[in-house]
Amino acid sequence: MTEPQPGVAAAVEGELRLLDPLVRCSADLLVQVLHPEFREIDTAGRFWDRDATVASLTADEAPRPGQLTASRMHGVQLADELVHLTFDSESKGLRAHRSSLWRRTERGWLLYFHQATPFIAEPTDG
Repeated sequence: MTEPQPGVAAAVEGELRLLDPLVRCSADLLVQVLHPEFREIDTAGRFWDRDATVASLTADEAPRPGQLTASRMHGVQLADELVHLTFDSESKGLRAHRSSLWRRTERGWLLYFHQATPFIAEPTDG
C-alpha cells in the first residue's frame, strides 16, 4: 500500500483535530485550523464563515456533540495547494456525509470549505 501524498496526510490530520472536543471548544485552536476565508454549509443547509463558526462552537451555551467519529475517510490532492477529503461522521446516532477542501498556506494546511449532508444508514451499510 502506498503512503498518502503529504497534502492528503496533512488534511486528514487537520480534520481529525477538528473532531476533538477540546479543539472544537477553543477559539485559539480553531483559528489555527480554519482558513481566514473558511465557509461551511452545515447539515441544516445554513451558511457559516470562520468568525460565526468559531463563535458558535465556543459559546458557553453551545451544545456539546460528544464524541465525534469518522469513517471512510478518503483524500485526493487536486493541486499542489488543494486537497479534497470525503468521510462520514457520527455523533449521538446522527450521521453525515462530509466533504472538505483544504488549502496550503504560509501557515500550513487550513480548512477552506466544508459541507455536511445528514443521512440514515441502510441496514446493509458497513
